[in-house]
Amino acid sequence: MSQKLRNHEEVVIEQLRNPEMAKAYLDIALEEYEQDGDLAFFLEALQNVAEAQSGITRLAKKTGLNRQNPYRVLSPEANPELRTISLILHNLGYRLSVQPIQASPGN
Repeated sequence: MSQKLRNHEEVVIEQLRNPEMAKAYLDIALEEYEQDGDLAFFLEALQNVAEAQSGITRLAKKTGLNRQNPYRVLSPEANPELRTISLILHNLGYRLSVQPIQASPGN
């Protein structure tokens, strides 16, 4: 009985094929960005969802970006424009939204 072990990335990508899991993952990544300003973490999450949902090459075709652009835009060193992030999210079936900050008790 030989079992093939999968690495962490394969498991994450498999789970992110589920749109609700992908949404929750992006929500958490965006919350992390809001707390610590780590844009690279959010971009990595967005790249993982893109790879799981359709692949980066297909995303490039759907968005009209050249094939290399999504890799560059979603790299940890990138500082993409809001319209580019919005374009990518839209083509993955998501959008950015604004929500009120919940005040903590006593505020």
